[in-house]
Amino acid sequence: MTPKDVIKFAKDHGAKMLDIKFVDFIGQWQHFGITGSHLEEGLFEDGLGFDGSSIRGWQPIDASDMLVLPDPETAKMDPFTKVPTLSLIANIADPITREPYTRDPRHIAKKVVKYLQASGIADTAYIGPEAEFFMFDDVRYEQSAHRGFYQVDSDEAAWNTARDEAGSNLGYKLQHKAGYFPVSPSDTLDDIRVEMVLQLEALGITIEAQHHEVATAGQCEIDMRFEELVKMADQCMWYKYVIKNVAKRHGKTVTFMPKPIYGDNGSGMHTHVSLWKNGDTLFAGDKYAGMSEMALHFIGGLLKHARAVCAFANPTTNSYRRLVPGYEAPINLAYSSRNRSASVRIPMYSPSPKAKRLEFRTPDPSCNPYLSFAAILMAGLDGIENRIDPGEPLDKNIYALPAEEAAKVGKTPFTLFEALESLREDHEFLLRGDVFTEDVVKGWIDFKMEEEVKPMLLRPTPYEFALYYDC
Repeated sequence: MTPKDVIKFAKDHGAKMLDIKFVDFIGQWQHFGITGSHLEEGLFEDGLGFDGSSIRGWQPIDASDMLVLPDPETAKMDPFTKVPTLSLIANIADPITREPYTRDPRHIAKKVVKYLQASGIADTAYIGPEAEFFMFDDVRYEQSAHRGFYQVDSDEAAWNTARDEAGSNLGYKLQHKAGYFPVSPSDTLDDIRVEMVLQLEALGITIEAQHHEVATAGQCEIDMRFEELVKMADQCMWYKYVIKNVAKRHGKTVTFMPKPIYGDNGSGMHTHVSLWKNGDTLFAGDKYAGMSEMALHFIGGLLKHARAVCAFANPTTNSYRRLVPGYEAPINLAYSSRNRSASVRIPMYSPSPKAKRLEFRTPDPSCNPYLSFAAILMAGLDGIENRIDPGEPLDKNIYALPAEEAAKVGKTPFTLFEALESLREDHEFLLRGDVFTEDVVKGWIDFKMEEEVKPMLLRPTPYEFALYYDC
């Protein structure tokens, strides 16, 4: 849409308010509203001012003025406001130079696409994330100097078979790791997921499937059809927004944190990637699993830089409660067809060349999708440009390998600290084409270290009391 088209769109839908959304450094939407009378063509060029020092990881207080520039291509009617409201996603710019802001994640995602196209390798990167989440009925947590606890609950959880629950048959609770694809009455959330799907599709987001996931206590998945990288990152933001707000309608709450419960599967965001040029796939060929040599080199680059990529794709301390050796998470830096114990899988569902893609299974939905997708693509492009050999595939259960053989397989970081240190040591591949900058990389590491890693290290956890109080 052009600015003129947006004005007509707003008028046709009776919009009385404008909601300007933008993604912060960490990956959460921020927004503010203005009245519909401000919707003029000049708004898209002139922008609106805001305080960049109040946004996490952005400007210092002595250089706080920033601009939001709404993108007319992102216009949608917000489905959750009482008053008809037009929603626009904005890019961020410096008010003096008018240059795009280097720490704007959406700008970084746009730059990686331009870098891809300038390389001549491909013109389109398609991304298909599979974001999992938990839908709880009750959540409580607190952290203070003398007390810390969390408590989550779900009507369908395995631990509620003895609960005094009027009018319910307690025999239908989902057992741990028994949540994959059961029908009702065990799956209690189907109707809500369908409502989420219909709301997403009403916003123009194509959904391929929805289902309950492996874990008890309301783990779910709704899969979007693959899209071009920047558009998919935008859709990921709408995805979280819609799912959380539909859940709220039903008195429930959704979390995308990777590991909210102990003893069951965590939530990942397996990310499918393929490169195309002039409408043709570049990943189909006559090599392993029907892949092209280019695709294998992409995998080689991704595996080489995976530990650094994890700093963006698995960016929370909680991410590494999921990435634990010997459990369900794909921590092994290897590739294979069909094998879900490898961090890179080549899906074999369809023989069609158009279906050829790789699935990076390590990421989780706590990530900033703009930064995660950009880092994944830059790692893969480094593999293509430098013809990095991914080595031999591992077509066997990696968790069942003898210890000596398993030790030869690379591993993802075990902590966020390790991932950030890996990024500190290995980020030259991200700087090509000025996609990421030294300032962005340093700012990301510094923010995560100061705001997440160090505060976590300083605090005792409830389980430490169980382990050590009587020492």
